[in-house]
Amino acid sequence: MPAFSGLFAPYWRGDARGAIVGLTRYVNKGHFARAALEATAWQTREVLDAMEADSGVTLKELKVDGGMVYNDTLMQFQADSLQVPVIRPKVAETTALGSAYAAGLATGFWDSYEDLRQNWGKDKEWTPSIDKSEIEREYALWKKAVTRTFDWVE
Repeated sequence: MPAFSGLFAPYWRGDARGAIVGLTRYVNKGHFARAALEATAWQTREVLDAMEADSGVTLKELKVDGGMVYNDTLMQFQADSLQVPVIRPKVAETTALGSAYAAGLATGFWDSYEDLRQNWGKDKEWTPSIDKSEIEREYALWKKAVTRTFDWVE
């Protein structure tokens, strides 16, 4: 549970701290690596669940960016945890790309948003491969682990 300086959205718990839960004597370094990836996906799901609850808009797909999107295991687990397709663009550093697009629009390099849309391309897509009931069972365990991190700081 990565809560080294508290848990932020959607919990907003400054008293939470990082924890490793569910260990058995059979755990090895591969389990720790997998847990770190799964924690990333579960935290993303929690934020997206909160956004859906607030907006009433149901997520149909997730377009991702950043360095972690090159980890196929994470992207597959993200698709499984959300039960929607996850799509990686050809250019995965879209924050920098967005800045370049904004500058190009401001200076007239591009004429319209449509010009920018034509530059976007899909690199890879993952679709859910785990049954929803299994994911919900695992998600409940994740949420149980989250509560174990509360109240470490008085």
